[in-house]
Amino acid sequence: MATVDVVIPVYNEQHSLPRCIATLWDFLSENIADNWTIVIADNGSTDSTLEVCQALALQYPKVRYIHLEQKGRGRALRRAWLETDADIVSYMDVDLSTGLEAFPKLVSAIKEGYTMAIGSRLLPESRTTRSPKREFISRAYNLMIKVMFWPSFSDAQCGFKAMSRKAVRELMPLAKDQAWFLDTELLLLATLKGYRIKEIPVAWVEDPDSRVHIGKTAWEDIKGLLRMRFLPLPAVVPYKD
Repeated sequence: MATVDVVIPVYNEQHSLPRCIATLWDFLSENIADNWTIVIADNGSTDSTLEVCQALALQYPKVRYIHLEQKGRGRALRRAWLETDADIVSYMDVDLSTGLEAFPKLVSAIKEGYTMAIGSRLLPESRTTRSPKREFISRAYNLMIKVMFWPSFSDAQCGFKAMSRKAVRELMPLAKDQAWFLDTELLLLATLKGYRIKEIPVAWVEDPDSRVHIGKTAWEDIKGLLRMRFLPLPAVVPYKD
């Protein structure tokens, strides 16, 4: 039986977090036979998110939290993934925009030997509901990745990913981003190193209350792509468990 960490990065999510944990806890209890843990990663919240995390950790078995003083989704994932001994690490967005029915497929893919397993909103089997603006920006960004790196995956930005512990230990020290670009950076590092990536079709519904600042995030992502395209990458140091 594998151990699986499900990380939920949060910033000022005091209102949406209880619903997220209740829904996710019920789903994992009914659908995942492995030894799973939900890890809430509070990165620099200024509202009552930390107090909500503390209450949820007391209310639910298999729920714990970490608190970072600095903001940054990438920073939160980095800490949560590097400090665990779980066989499989994963994350999803607190709004649960991605349908949870795809999550067991992520876990199964890692068990089958894939380095990473990711949800994709751009596969033919996927079902996506989002605004024309978000659709255009997402497709333009992924087209840029395709032109610059020619990867096997179609959707770098879906907040629904899993990795093996070995992959985290090898790739995370090479990644530099502390914010939204980190998971794209890890995907591209895995691609450039020839690691196996499994893409899973998902159902996805846009959250109108998203904390993502699209313009700023898109610019930071573009700078990250240019850095990875034109600066030399360090070699992977093999991880021995």
